[in-house]
Amino acid sequence: MRLTVELLQNSPSWLNALKERELELRGHRIPAIENLGVAGPQDAIDLVDNDIQLLGNFALSPRIRTLLLARNRVASIQPTLAKSIPNLTNLQLESNNLTELADLDTLGSFPRLTHLVLRDNPVTKKEHYRYWTLWRCPSVRFLDYEKVKDAERKQAAELFGTAEKPTELASKIMGVKSKTFDTSASNGSTGLSTRMSRIKLTDMEKKRLQDMIKKATSLDEITRLETMLREGRVPAGIHVVDEME
Repeated sequence: MRLTVELLQNSPSWLNALKERELELRGHRIPAIENLGVAGPQDAIDLVDNDIQLLGNFALSPRIRTLLLARNRVASIQPTLAKSIPNLTNLQLESNNLTELADLDTLGSFPRLTHLVLRDNPVTKKEHYRYWTLWRCPSVRFLDYEKVKDAERKQAAELFGTAEKPTELASKIMGVKSKTFDTSASNGSTGLSTRMSRIKLTDMEKKRLQDMIKKATSLDEITRLETMLREGRVPAGIHVVDEME
């Protein structure tokens, strides 16, 4: 189910135990974040039990302090996300698909992030996971529900150095990132082209579809195209009668 304006308008919102205005969007199998601007000012958003793969695409929302995204499919985090939600304090990403230590580096851009949960992500099985996260996210005081100790920060500094002078180990980890969805580079053409091969199209129709993919300017457009192709539907404007017939 897409995160439509109608869904947002019909979703409950209340003051939670922390006196935050919270919007509940739990359990709708939402594939991508979109249209949140119409929801109005919110302090907390509950997106637990959905299918979100990219944590990003937020409108400027300085009020947001809490994001709950446990049990999604988040595999990457938008590099500029901190500019949209600069006051994020509590981020729960338990049971997602974050894989590499360097995939967490974006979280260091949030100056007020104090509570972070990453349990049951593949990345937590990596050597030095906790030290790397603390080194990259100096504002975090509670990681995976455990209070951060001064000794852990000292160990992290010994392992990885400083941002200006990282150690060899730190530089090695920085160079290993998961392949992420990059709308500016590929507009999702690789994944969509794979799905396109499953639908019977003429060469001309395939070219029209490829052009549509390349011209997509937002994550919303790409998600819509990907959903249609996954369901075996062809976007409007692709099937055109051959003028030679």
